[in-house]
Amino acid sequence: MRLTLQMLISHGRVHRKMGLGPESRINMLRNLLTGLVRHERIETTYARADEVRFYAEKLIDYAKRGDTDPKAMKMASFWLTEKDLVPKLFKVLAPRFETQSNGFTRLAQLPRRENLDRAKMAVIEYKGNPFPALYPVRKVNALSLINQLLKAYREERAQQLTDCIKTSPSLANCVSIIVD
Repeated sequence: MRLTLQMLISHGRVHRKMGLGPESRINMLRNLLTGLVRHERIETTYARADEVRFYAEKLIDYAKRGDTDPKAMKMASFWLTEKDLVPKLFKVLAPRFETQSNGFTRLAQLPRRENLDRAKMAVIEYKGNPFPALYPVRKVNALSLINQLLKAYREERAQQLTDCIKTSPSLANCVSIIVD
């Protein structure tokens, strides 16, 4: 792919062009965000999921201020098209992320659609949702060769250190074992 000057200069475009215009884009983002708050996990195209991720995280940032904050209520009422989700936002999602400062969502790529358009698909979800994990947790296999060798090495070094401490009253003599 050849780089051109037009590709390097954004000319004021800061978001993807989705839908028929700016109003259509906002409505699509509002519907996606409403579905994300309701179900806590949605499947959509990668471009839409990547675009809605910013707004989903901002909505949680505002929700953490509490339902008494007028700016937070204004944002929630604008972005959520179903008003019965506003209490869920403030009472369920905001307390879940109270200790976190960012990174409230997870984006996972899916295989491309096989039908007409072969669009790149993705799943976006709020972390800590009740669904099974998208990626299985990797188990550490204690019986693998590398882990067995590391375990034996740690035990050997610990034994050397305890022997050195028993034989020498000064810890300064055992520094070489600790440093190595």
